[in-house]
Amino acid sequence: MAMTMTQKILAAHAGLDSVEAGQLILVNVDRVLGNDITSPVAIKEFNKLGVKDVYDKDKVTMVMDHFAPNKDIKAAVQCKMCRDFCNEHEVTHFYDVGRMGIEHALLPEKGLVVPGDVVIGADSHTCTYGAIGAFSTGVGSTDMACGMATGKAWFKVPSAIKFVLKGKLNPWVSGKDVILHIIGKIGVDGALYQSMEFVGEGVKELTVYDRLTISNMAIEAGAKNGIFEVDEQTEAYVKAHSDRPFVAYKADEDAVYEKTYEIDLSKIKSTIAFPHLPENTRTVDEVGEVKIDQVVIGSCTNGHYKDLEEAAAILKGKKIAKHVRAIIIPATQDIYLKALQNGLLTIFIEAGCVVSTPTCGPCLGGYMGILAAGERAVATTNRNFVGRMGDVKSEVYLASPAVAAASAIAGKIAGPLEVL
Repeated sequence: MAMTMTQKILAAHAGLDSVEAGQLILVNVDRVLGNDITSPVAIKEFNKLGVKDVYDKDKVTMVMDHFAPNKDIKAAVQCKMCRDFCNEHEVTHFYDVGRMGIEHALLPEKGLVVPGDVVIGADSHTCTYGAIGAFSTGVGSTDMACGMATGKAWFKVPSAIKFVLKGKLNPWVSGKDVILHIIGKIGVDGALYQSMEFVGEGVKELTVYDRLTISNMAIEAGAKNGIFEVDEQTEAYVKAHSDRPFVAYKADEDAVYEKTYEIDLSKIKSTIAFPHLPENTRTVDEVGEVKIDQVVIGSCTNGHYKDLEEAAAILKGKKIAKHVRAIIIPATQDIYLKALQNGLLTIFIEAGCVVSTPTCGPCLGGYMGILAAGERAVATTNRNFVGRMGDVKSEVYLASPAVAAASAIAGKIAGPLEVL
């Protein structure tokens, strides 16, 4: 039976020769992930199961990133519960302040995910790892608890949509623009419980970091997961970060797809998602006059070194508008250190930005940049729902690091070429 990339990975992990869309299967997982918000709920459910230990101390991972460093007493209690659990069960991959980063940037960097893996995480953006050819998806805290206890998870096999990429991105256009363009095209439910599979000659024109951004936001189109074909770039990245063997899966030529879209990368412009849905997109030349109060460059979506480098290239030698607050959040400690060593932090600070330790922070309305009523922010984060970054009467505009940096200088939504 012909299968897609996702279906092949799931079949292999279920011990089956083949699977088909809609089939219910029990799958062996390679990694179970939680953070400081979702793990405490999972820990309580795990304790109710009466099992003595986690299924594999090397395959359970907890990352303190959403409210860490702790913003208040409740956050401190949450992290302490995770810390105590991981100490008790000798969990190898526990990442706390000073060692942590934003979870979906940290795991690939640490080599904890490789092509062909099945990863479940109690966070919706766990779908990020499809960028390197893994099947990864978000689950609830109860499923995380069962995963920690048994190393297994139930799935309904998803059908798939194929995205055939061609052409090459123009300067200052990146993976963020690609996924916003796609979500604007198909809608926030355009891939509901489906696999978004990215293939074609255009894939090689995207960096691994572009792919991480695109896969990260597959959930914003309602997808179960996003996944890219493994190529030389993928292999080079994985081998630089991990010594684990891996399997690269490719869809059968006659695999069944619900829909096929052809995306010409050369025609994509800088794209902004207006409030209050990621599908509400406009290209930069359609924006008009939108004054802003804040810019956030970071998150699991766009806190990679490439993103900071892109923002710094625009901000270098310039000052942000007087009425704008600009917050830069490197996604991991290693990214932070590299940005420091290469002078990016100096560029940001001299431009009038503030640089934070790695944290999810303002992305989910946690801390480090909450908006008041009537305020507007341009953010490289992944969601712009009502009240996502603060007051329900605030507004979040999703954009690439290039657009965010340019907007900080202009004091309004602007494209890079407007300030360079």
